[in-house]
Amino acid sequence: MMRKFARGLMLLAMSWSVLSSSGQGFLKANDKKIVDETGKEVILRGMGLGGWMLQEGYMYGLSSLGQQYRIREKIEASVGAEKAAEFYERWLATHTTKKDIDALAVLGFNSIRLPMHYALYTLPVEKEPIAGSDTWLEKGFALTDSLLKWCAVNKIYLILDLHAAPGGQGNDLAIADRDPSKPSLWQSEANRKKTIALWKKLAERYASEPWIGGYDILNETNWGFQDEKDTRGTSEQQNGPLKILSQDITRAIRAVDQKHLIIIEGNGFGNNYRGMLPPWDNNMALSFHKYGNFNTPKAIQHFLDLRDEYNIPIWLGESGENSNTWFREAIKLSEENGIGWAWWQHKKMNINNPFEIKKPEGYNRLLADWSGKGPKLSEEEAWDILDEWLHNTALENNIFHADVADAMFRQVQSNIAVPFKKHELSRGATTIKAIDFDMGAQGVAYFDTDTASYHYTPGINTAGNRGWTYRNDGVDIKRENDDTYIFHIEEGEWLQYTVSVKNTGNYQFVFRTRSDSARGAVTILGDEKKLARIDLPVTSAKKWSSTKIPSVRLTKGIHRLKIYVEKGGFEWIDFTVSGASR
Repeated sequence: MMRKFARGLMLLAMSWSVLSSSGQGFLKANDKKIVDETGKEVILRGMGLGGWMLQEGYMYGLSSLGQQYRIREKIEASVGAEKAAEFYERWLATHTTKKDIDALAVLGFNSIRLPMHYALYTLPVEKEPIAGSDTWLEKGFALTDSLLKWCAVNKIYLILDLHAAPGGQGNDLAIADRDPSKPSLWQSEANRKKTIALWKKLAERYASEPWIGGYDILNETNWGFQDEKDTRGTSEQQNGPLKILSQDITRAIRAVDQKHLIIIEGNGFGNNYRGMLPPWDNNMALSFHKYGNFNTPKAIQHFLDLRDEYNIPIWLGESGENSNTWFREAIKLSEENGIGWAWWQHKKMNINNPFEIKKPEGYNRLLADWSGKGPKLSEEEAWDILDEWLHNTALENNIFHADVADAMFRQVQSNIAVPFKKHELSRGATTIKAIDFDMGAQGVAYFDTDTASYHYTPGINTAGNRGWTYRNDGVDIKRENDDTYIFHIEEGEWLQYTVSVKNTGNYQFVFRTRSDSARGAVTILGDEKKLARIDLPVTSAKKWSSTKIPSVRLTKGIHRLKIYVEKGGFEWIDFTVSGASR
């Protein structure tokens, strides 16, 4: 199974002609660019390994729990502390392996961002046997060592990102697995010192490693230093404690490592740099994070201005969690402005990442148990579900979303559509599922009136993909029992299908649709020429109805069929093509 999976990835990447700019030796800042030791500019095309060392509840339908420690508490309540410990040991061994890094390399990624949880490297301050000391744990370092080896083999840079700092660095609790009943990073000198000591320890260990791409020293601070009501840190004007800590971490790193790039992040989830600049080191880059806003030059102009004013490289250190349309636009915008990027994230229980973790059988019953909305499961039942979750987490058991990877690489460079699945028309009957339209950009492979979510843009309430299943394009796809189909179809929308016609002749088209309120209509275009128009009936809301077009002339060869919506309001599951009488 894994051989077939890997072969499919390789064939897909070869079809894209992906050219990834891998560097040679240590990365460093050279004026406004990140370059390698030869002076060649390196555009980082990266993926964040979210969920491996640090789970966030939303990744697994557990937003109500949020933090990893709360998820662990639920697991312990279901199966006991011993089994919970086994779950997390197996999680770390299964979630991310060499297979994952090999697969990401094949797709075209040249860098990895590792979100680290400090507790895998050192004890929490309240658990230190001697107050103020630092007990080092081999687990986190060993995992990082292995990951670095996998990256080096693939000529991929590994960027270390302190995602969960001692005490937690923000009010968005899940991001840093923060327990609000304990002092945060900003409320505890012991947490502050441990954070600095951890970075020095990491820098000592990896000082001579050229495939360490840099140190992203503190992820997404969101804290009001001047005003505690500013819980997101977006209105902060000075950022004094953040700047001081960042400078202290830099000094600790430079005491043992003079070579590696240091990456800093502002407050307000990485974007508020008020009071943080000018830079204090000559080998430094600024990171910014981008979610749910428009992909226009205006959206990144502030960071372009910082780059120009301080003659320093900038890096889109985290982005994603949207539709393929948004992904393509954001990456294209970044690369056109000479900015590398790291996406979030490579796998979870959703379709908007290259790999999807399948929900185990009975998972919803486990969640109902944990939320108190369903009966309590037996320990055996709960463990069976958790065990299957672990099984599904391994790469070879993930669902690969070729459309996501295609949007992030090929579509950034090309306005040509390619088949999502092979469709061959002959004298027999061929059924083409509506959901298997071509891969390509909005306006190239399909057109939908709403293709992305702008959830952080005031006044913009678009949903992008309303169904969140099967594919991550802007097209609205729904799964209902065994049926997966297009819904919320509006006038002017269209889908394209590349087909191979084996014989010239007349073909019969049969569309299966349903609508209990409106008569729909579509036009079939072949290579942009009108072939036929069909009116669709009003049906039962639950019953698919077949509508025939008895004779459509098709010539032998490769054609692009476009199904254009003249009147919307219907749902569409598939169309069958048969015939070929001369």
